[in-house]
Amino acid sequence: MNRTEKEDLVAEMRSVFEGTNLVVVTHYSGMTVAQMSNLRGCVREVGASFKVTKNRLARLALEGTKFQPLANMFTGPTAIAYSTDPVAAAKATVEFAKTNDKLVILGGVLDLQLLDVTGIKALATLPSLDELRAKLVGMIQTPATRIAGVLQAPASQLARVFGAYANKDEAA
Repeated sequence: MNRTEKEDLVAEMRSVFEGTNLVVVTHYSGMTVAQMSNLRGCVREVGASFKVTKNRLARLALEGTKFQPLANMFTGPTAIAYSTDPVAAAKATVEFAKTNDKLVILGGVLDLQLLDVTGIKALATLPSLDELRAKLVGMIQTPATRIAGVLQAPASQLARVFGAYANKDEAA
């Protein structure tokens, strides 16, 4: 990799760091290509990204960003998972690490807060942004459904009463 390619990679990584809310740092030593592809797919499903990094270039890209406290974690075979959703990358990496012991979570940063492994695991237990939105919409729709049911009930009862009177008059 020549100097300009390295500069381009650092600039690309810096833009990734500036445009994200959560970065999870992992070690992937011993994982096969198929396992890495599976991991990337799992991470992509939740709207996050997974990238193998060059440690020296990653440390250069971290300088001046809110993720600079992660710099000392970039040793060995390092990869990052990142997302704008504050939960997605943590959830995907923790779920994958449960089934594959070769993926080791080192820590991460969420909006200026340095997180260790237990912090990342705790973050992974929270519902994602989409799940929270779905719950909120469900809570908003429930009263509207009940109101519609209450408003329909008197009209249907009146229709039954009128129907009974009509049938009674026809029978007599």
